[in-house]
Amino acid sequence: MDNHGNFTEIAEQLIATGRFIDSKAWVPATSGNFSARLQDGSIAITVSGAHKGRLKIEDIMVVDSFGCSFDNRRPSAETLLHTALYRRYFDVQAILHPHPLNATLISKLFEGRIVLEGYELLKAFSGIETHESQLVIPVFANNQNIAELASVIDEYLDTHDECRAYLIAGHGIYVWAESVPVCLRHLEALDFLFECELRLLHGVAKR
Repeated sequence: MDNHGNFTEIAEQLIATGRFIDSKAWVPATSGNFSARLQDGSIAITVSGAHKGRLKIEDIMVVDSFGCSFDNRRPSAETLLHTALYRRYFDVQAILHPHPLNATLISKLFEGRIVLEGYELLKAFSGIETHESQLVIPVFANNQNIAELASVIDEYLDTHDECRAYLIAGHGIYVWAESVPVCLRHLEALDFLFECELRLLHGVAKR
């Protein structure tokens, strides 16, 4: 893998991120997948079926920008959702796809999109400098045909370029950013904001 430049460094970041995300119970069983762009433009991504809290270097594989493996291992079908984002956004360097409880619940309760606004924690997102901001997270229907799902998402992103994450109903969340640490920061912020919305929705936060 060394011929891909910074593979070892990036793989270690993904492994550490997997341990942290697993400690939050955001990747139950063997769910989720994580990826990051390498210096040569290829993509390091977790192999299908690996427990994300116990990742090893051999659990990270490399694919090209269309999801084709460099080592004959078969990547997850959801790899296509990762590579579509990397082809669209040249500044995106990392994508995290866990299955947090809050994100999964929110995705079943809000149809089409969830709008986050007025929260101080919105400033955790790159480029947002005030709570007087709005973050729109689209919600897409789940589809086992990943190519069809990727096409639906692409069509949305064609006219919503400010998007920073999306939910798949009853499935999980995709978050992307300019590095693995920043992507994780965005994911943490979203989990907190989703919990706020869930509590408000069900009156838990009211007295």
